[in-house]
Amino acid sequence: MSKQSICERERSQLEKMNKFQLGYQYKKIGLIIAISAFVLMLGRKFIDNSEWIRPVLQAFLLVGLLIISLSKSKEEDEFIDSLRSQSYRLAFLLAIVYSLVQPLINYGVGLLFDENETLKGFNYFQVLFFMLIVQLMFFWQLKRMNR
Repeated sequence: MSKQSICERERSQLEKMNKFQLGYQYKKIGLIIAISAFVLMLGRKFIDNSEWIRPVLQAFLLVGLLIISLSKSKEEDEFIDSLRSQSYRLAFLLAIVYSLVQPLINYGVGLLFDENETLKGFNYFQVLFFMLIVQLMFFWQLKRMNR
């Protein structure tokens, strides 16, 4: 097999992955999953010994938000695709800034209130949740501003 045919096949596979989107009807499914997980996370506060369910609900919330993020709009065209790309780019950059600044803020607050806290990090859920929420908010805002 020649190098060119291998490159062409890889390029076509990358283009397929780049164009991957779920249908518009999945947006409702994602909303139902995300809202249900959020409500259950609130309700979990009132149940004893429910710490084991927290990661499960967090995963469901992230999956719901991801489904919403990957779902098509009613009218999906190149302009909407451009707005979606911009929102992913902005969300990625803000998530990096958040990841770098948040531990420093936690440390500063700990010093301010005389808490004996070291420079502590955060878990994957915080970053992924922040990234998905920021992407969705930027996408909806860019779409609203340009229509």
